[in-house]
Parts: sequence; structure tokens; C-alpha cells
Amino acid sequence: MTRFARSSIRELTLRGIILGALITVVFTAANVYLGLKVGLTFASSIPAAVISMAVLRLAKDSTIQENNFVQTLASSAGTLSSVIFVLPGLVIVGYWTGFPFWQSAGICAVGGILGVMYTVPLRRAMVVQGNLPYPEGVAAAEVLKVGSPDTAGEAGADEAAKGAGLRDVVAGTLVSIGFFLMTAMRFFTEQFQGFLRIGNAVTGLGTGLSMALLGAGYLVGATVGFAMFVGVAIAWFGAVPILTWLHPPVDGMDLIKYANSVVWRQQVRLIGAGAIAAAAIWTLIVLAKPMTDGIRASLNAMKTVRAGNAHSVPRVEQDIPFHYVMAIAAVLLVPLAGLFISFILGTPLSTHLVVLVLAGVVFAAVMGFIVAAASGYMAGLIGSSNSPISSIGILAAIASSLLLVTLLGKDGVSDPVIRGAAVALALFTTSVVLTIATIANDNLQDLKTGQLVGATPWRQQVALVLGCIVGAAVIPPVLNLLQHAYGFAGAPLDPGMDPAKTLGAPQATLMATLATGILSGKLDWSMLGIGAVVGICLVVVDEVLKATTRRFRLPPLAVALGIYLPMTVTVPVSVGALLAYIVDRVLAQRAKAAGVPVEKFADVAQRRAMLLASGMIVGESLFGVAQAAIISLTGNQEPLAVMGDGFAGAAEWLGGIVFLVACLWSVRWVLAERK
Repeated sequence: MTRFARSSIRELTLRGIILGALITVVFTAANVYLGLKVGLTFASSIPAAVISMAVLRLAKDSTIQENNFVQTLASSAGTLSSVIFVLPGLVIVGYWTGFPFWQSAGICAVGGILGVMYTVPLRRAMVVQGNLPYPEGVAAAEVLKVGSPDTAGEAGADEAAKGAGLRDVVAGTLVSIGFFLMTAMRFFTEQFQGFLRIGNAVTGLGTGLSMALLGAGYLVGATVGFAMFVGVAIAWFGAVPILTWLHPPVDGMDLIKYANSVVWRQQVRLIGAGAIAAAAIWTLIVLAKPMTDGIRASLNAMKTVRAGNAHSVPRVEQDIPFHYVMAIAAVLLVPLAGLFISFILGTPLSTHLVVLVLAGVVFAAVMGFIVAAASGYMAGLIGSSNSPISSIGILAAIASSLLLVTLLGKDGVSDPVIRGAAVALALFTTSVVLTIATIANDNLQDLKTGQLVGATPWRQQVALVLGCIVGAAVIPPVLNLLQHAYGFAGAPLDPGMDPAKTLGAPQATLMATLATGILSGKLDWSMLGIGAVVGICLVVVDEVLKATTRRFRLPPLAVALGIYLPMTVTVPVSVGALLAYIVDRVLAQRAKAAGVPVEKFADVAQRRAMLLASGMIVGESLFGVAQAAIISLTGNQEPLAVMGDGFAGAAEWLGGIVFLVACLWSVRWVLAERK
């Protein structure tokens, strides 16, 4: 048995586990709501670190490593909530009427822990030896260094500086809650948009009025935000007007309604999906050699531990021993098989039980490892928040659907009853793969933070496993709460529900559409093909920019997401990114005027922007969950509404003006010089 030398550093503690679990509940609920509403989730490492420091600073013996343990636990569970990119699809296709706890929690726990195990052998090559930037991991480490009691002197921070980060988070949270409260009371509308008809062509532009999306824009940065707006332009200034002009409605439907509900939703979004798939495949091709080299280097580095010389390994290099990793991964295949058996038994697919269970387990385990490596690398390049996890899900949904067509045969899925069960199984399989991918996407980011603050890797890996377990317990009841309060777009609604208030669940809707289309043979491959060509062109453009310019890039996946997501989601993200760019330019001018490096101004301001943005996201998301609870208890879809329909026009303009004021305030807050 491999044993590590004991460490006197306070790191893995009972109070840290309890605090991390409590933070986990909050951020997981917030991420579930945000992901279902707009198709985006946020990385919770930094706000979790700030909260941990604010609480543990009350204990004199707390350490930076203990704070890091807490944020690692909390961030892993928050990241696990990305399973909502697939799981609601089972409700949308009518296979589930709710989210059965044990099956839903089982997917999250088994897939999440597999994701942790798969990334253990990648840590040394990708985090220690690699040159990946891990932007959010580095940012979280800087926050910990400033605010943790045992490093405050090293960082040159005083007591006022320690509390400043918490003030930024609280400020963003309060502004976000206040804005959302006014929206819930119907003083503001949720969006501001307009459409223009030119003959038979229709175009439009608008923005969602959301502090959470504005905050997300601050976090993704100018390059990604601009790329997403390019995607909006391709969709609404190109594809939508062209398609409405070429194929106008023939049934007398209003042209603007037709452009929005038919052309964009059923055709242009498939173009976006095709572009996402093409860009994701290119990413995997680019990463193939680095991933292979990284795995080989990590396995070689672990030979010392496997030979029984663990005591000679420095504390900061001690991972969970490799043979434990292999054993845990192998054991997890048993409950994974149990999940597939419980899902298939009693369905029309029961006659193929053995074949489908074996195929599902092997597919999830093998593809899960591939996407774990890809996701971890992408997180290192562009950060967890910006990583295209949903594109991994799209590829997994397509692959699992094609696998079922192969196993069951075209004749086998021609029966609508069998086909419906096969669609559900494809989504179920995809959800396992996605949980593995999303945890891997977060794990290496957290391990980078740990490397920078002197954490013990195996203790962090234990925290990640605990986070998966806590998150698995939280996600199903939150999903059930939101479903019964709001419902999902495209799914059967309970009596009295307002279709206009449903949660869009955009990724889950797309994956359900893809699986249904492939298994029925009715998928509009032409639109996906056009999207794939668009994606290839975007890859070429980005590679040319990479070779010919120093700074300017056009990330293909970000552009593709701009095509796919509603403009009410992407435009406010782009606005937030524009504000971040303005902040950077002002800081550069200040540095030039003072004759000092820009980092003198940028470090503090950029950290303040990240924390303020995190607060904006957390505030709106948590208020949304609280409102869902009120709706469930009262049965009233608008329990806080004060104004009636007659105020809608004024509410749109009033909301737009206040949103603009909030944008200006956020810039002022970030740039304010404080003593």
C-alpha cells in the first residue's frame, strides 16, 4: 500500500468540508438556473474563494491551502451543474416527467468521479510541465494570495484589502438582485429588441436586460465577446434575412413570427450546431498530439510512486496513486452499468439489454476519457467559463445516436415507440459523457490554482470527489423545483403555466433535436452541413489571424455559439466584453500617463472586475431559484408582479435605460481608485 508522508499544513479539514459543501449548494443552484435560462454557466472558483476567505479569516489558524481546498470542493460541484445541458432533454422529449433522484444523482456522481480520475494522470503534463495559461486558475490563486491570512504579509495586503474582494462580490450581487427584482415586479422587461422587415426579408437586433449576462461578458473578455457578436451578425444580418427572403411562409403566418420561431429556431440554429461541431472537431485534432504526449509523460512520472518510493515525492507533487486511480475507475463501471440497466429495464429496448448496456458503458468510458483530456486542455487555453463544453455534448449526442442506429438497425428504430426509447437512451448516454467532460474541464483549472498556492494534489483530488457527491445530491431537487415552477421550452407544461416564462434549456433542446432527427432519419443534414462549412471557414480565418497578427483572434467556437444562442443572450455578453475592453484601454492610458507598467493599474482593477461580475451572476441566479420556490409554493407564475400588461411598453424603455446606467456604473466601480 502506498503511503504519503504526513503534512503539518492545515489543508483537508472538517470545517473546510462543511463550508465547501454549504457554498456548493448555493453555487450549484445558481448555475443550474443560469444554464437552463440562457445556456451558460459560470466558473465559481473565484467567488467561492472569496467567501471561504471571508469566513475562515475568523479562525486564526486558517491557511491558504485550506481556503484552496474549500474553493476546489465548491467549484467542482458548481461545474457539475453543466449536466443540465443534456438532462432536461429527457423531459423535453416526454420520456421523463421529472428528474428521478437516484438516476439523476447517479449520473452526476459516477460521471463526475470518473472525470476526476481521468484527469489525475494529466496533471503533471498539462499543469506542471505544460505552458498552458489556465487564466481562471491563476486568477483564483491571486485572489487567495491577497486574502488569506497566512499570505497577506507576502502579498502586501492589509486588512482593508482583504475585505475589498468581498465588497466587490456583494456589490455585484445586490445590484443584480435589485435589477432582477424590478423585472419580476414588471417595472422592467427582460429584453429590449426590435425587428425590421424589408420586403420578404427580416432582420433584427436586441439585447437581454440581465446583470448575470453582463457579468459573464466581463469574464469572457473582449476577444470572445466580439466573436460572439460576429456570430449574431452572421445569424441575423445574414442567414435569417436570406432564408426568409428565399423561403417566405406559405400558410399566412406573420413574417416576423415566422423568421423568429421557424427560420431561426429550426434552421439557423442547426447552422450554428454544425459550426460548433466543426470547430470542436478541429480543436480535438489540434490537441491530439499534446494530449498523447501529456498522458505518456504523466504515466512515466508516476513510476516513482508505483515503485513504493512515495516518501521521496515532494508534498506538492503527490497525486492519488495511479493504481488507486485505475481501481476506482474500474469499480465505477459497475454502478455505471447499473444506471444503464435501470434506465433500459421496462422499456421497449429491454430485449437488447445486454448489448445496449455493454455498448453504453464502453462508449461512455472510452469517449469520456477522450473528452476529459480535450476539455482539460481547452480549460488551460481559454478558461473553464469559455470552454465549449456544450459542443462536446453535441458531438457525443450525434455519436451515441449513430451508435444506436448501428446496433438497432434502421428497421429497428422505425417503430415510433422503440425510437422514442432510443432517443432517450442516446441523451442518457450523452449526459454521462458530459459530466466527465465538465468535471475534467474544471479539475485541471483547480489543480493549477493548487500548484500556485502550494497545495497537496491528492487532497485537492479528494475535494473534487467530495464536490461531485455533494453536487449530485443538490442538482436533481433543484431541477425538479425549476421544472415545476417554470417548465422547459418545448416540453409539456403543467396547467396554468405561462409558455412565455419557460426556461429555454437551449443546449438540451438542441441535443434532443439532434438525437430525434438522427434516429428518425429526418434530421435536416443540409443545415448542419452548411454550418460545418461555416465552421471550417471560421477555423481558416482564425488560423490566418493567428499567423499574421499578434493579438487579434476570432475563436471559431465563440462565433458558432453566437450563431446558435438567442441574441438576447449573446448581445449582453458582448456588451459586458466591450465594457471590459473599455476598462483595459483606460488602464493602459493611465499607465502611459504615469510612465509605469500597465500591470500596476491592471492587476487590482481586473481582479475587481472579475469579482464584481461573479457577484452579478450569483445575485440574479440565486434570486431566480428563490423566485422558483415562491412560484412552486403559491402556484402563481408571477407572484411578485406589480405592474400590468399596459405598462409593458414603458417597462421596456425603463429597463433599457436602467441597464445602460448599470453598465456605466460597473465601469466606474472597477476603475475607481481606492486607498
